[in-house]
Amino acid sequence: MKIQTKYHGETEISQEDIISFSNGIPGFESEKEFVLLGFPDNNVFYTLQSVSTPDLSFVVTDPFSFFIDYNVKIDDATIDALAIEKEEDVKLLNILTVRDPFEETTVNLQAPLVINKKKHKGRQVILIGTPYETRHNLSQAREA
Repeated sequence: MKIQTKYHGETEISQEDIISFSNGIPGFESEKEFVLLGFPDNNVFYTLQSVSTPDLSFVVTDPFSFFIDYNVKIDDATIDALAIEKEEDVKLLNILTVRDPFEETTVNLQAPLVINKKKHKGRQVILIGTPYETRHNLSQAREA
């Protein structure tokens, strides 16, 4: 199937690529289906593109590319909701706030996206009682 995207124009995706967020994403609760798309010549940043709304796309990254000590405990409700059976089925991503210049870009470590790669289900979780915030500077983390 073809979809219109914010960063990639018209793109061909398959039904198996769609990640279902049954509760949507906070602030976008009516958006239930997304697809993860890579950028050419880049294996660190991706877009989480809404299947139905071309202009709704989040730039995301694997937090461990920048924050090697990032530690997330996924709660039982999320494990059950996403039907997670094994740790290796989980993909964690974090949403970026891209700024100009790029060195001022921040990453939301307090609310990671938890995706069950095997079942194609996702959920954004809010971490409580952690040192993580919604705006960690990405360029400073990379230098560490």
